[in-house]
Amino acid sequence: MIAPKERTPFMTMRYAICNETYVDWPFAKACDHAAACGYTGLEIAPFTLGPLATDVSPQQRRTLARTIEEAGLACVGLHWLLAKTTGFHVTHPDPAVRQRTVDYLGDLARLGADLGGRVLVFGSPLQRSLMPGVSPAEALDHLDEVFGKLVPVLEQTNMVVALEPLAPAETNVLNTAAETCGLIERIGSPHVRLLLDVKAMSSEPKPIPEIIRASAKHIEHFHANDANLQGPGFGAVDFVPIFNALEEIRYGGWVSVEVFDYAPGVERLAKESIDYMHRVAGARE
Repeated sequence: MIAPKERTPFMTMRYAICNETYVDWPFAKACDHAAACGYTGLEIAPFTLGPLATDVSPQQRRTLARTIEEAGLACVGLHWLLAKTTGFHVTHPDPAVRQRTVDYLGDLARLGADLGGRVLVFGSPLQRSLMPGVSPAEALDHLDEVFGKLVPVLEQTNMVVALEPLAPAETNVLNTAAETCGLIERIGSPHVRLLLDVKAMSSEPKPIPEIIRASAKHIEHFHANDANLQGPGFGAVDFVPIFNALEEIRYGGWVSVEVFDYAPGVERLAKESIDYMHRVAGARE
């Protein structure tokens, strides 16, 4: 008689949450709540710390890093890098604007490193969409230039930029994982990799698990949310095949909850999102 195949446990997932989910909560309170929910990582939107990365003093950086650590969390890194800023754009036709953007991304890399993070998630749809007179091919050239110039700072700080494909409703530059992987291969640095976001992948014709498998060698970071802009488990997206695909490729990075619709409330979004992901991991076939 052949013994039944032993079911292997789901690979260990590291769950994080994006700090702007907590809106106007004090930073320490948000850290404590995230840890109490079961998260072990915190992903930070720089605009929640100050108008610009350079406005966050060395003392503030040390205090923030200590607060994260004392809550029992790790800093994942930064996202929404250029949100609520002016004068930055990665595909701008003016070389001076692109260079200013490179310089500021370097400031963000140093901030992320000072907080103990590793990842810089580059989404920022408004600061990458096509400008008048710039073709899609020229935009890719500009992206290659900007992130190529950033690589030395990324190497110095041991940070990784994770480029995020976004839906056509948000931007007209880098709308698919395949296109983004092509740019990553063109840049050719281990410090420039891929972020996959469930909401964004929901806009692609290819099923999400297929996108994950096809992009496996480039994936650095993963955002968990729903096409309805709320957290995982709050909408129609089934995470079982998504987590199965992540296990299949032996993904070892963070899974960060990122939401855009806070209607259910902070506490529900934080707690029920991670509870749902735990149930999915436990029910995996």
